[in-house]
Amino acid sequence: QVQLVESGGGLVQAGYSLRLSCAVSGRTFRRYAMGWFRQAPGKEREFVAAIDLSGGRANYADSVKGRFTISRDDAKNTGYLQMNSLEPEDTAVYYCAAAVSVTARTWATEYSYWGQGTQVTVSS
Repeated sequence: QVQLVESGGGLVQAGYSLRLSCAVSGRTFRRYAMGWFRQAPGKEREFVAAIDLSGGRANYADSVKGRFTISRDDAKNTGYLQMNSLEPEDTAVYYCAAAVSVTARTWATEYSYWGQGTQVTVSS
């Protein structure tokens, strides 16, 4: 089975940047589309960004568009989420996920495999 492990979370001040990484093992990463979701305390898990199997197209939630960039490196079996201009509202546990799909997916139910999450905290 596929396993995913997130890293790169931490505590930063508003306006600064973080890059999250998602290491994938167990299967060939290039066979999956991948995405990032986040969940804050007391809130539902929400879509953040997704990228297709080839890495050629990506989709973003309106709340992060223009600030976050999703990418993938199949040779390293790793996905990334570059987060710039962070805001306190971005504070959440961030999860990476893999979907058996050629195209990018924006619904959590479309993903088959999930990481355990990494905490991102943005102070004002």
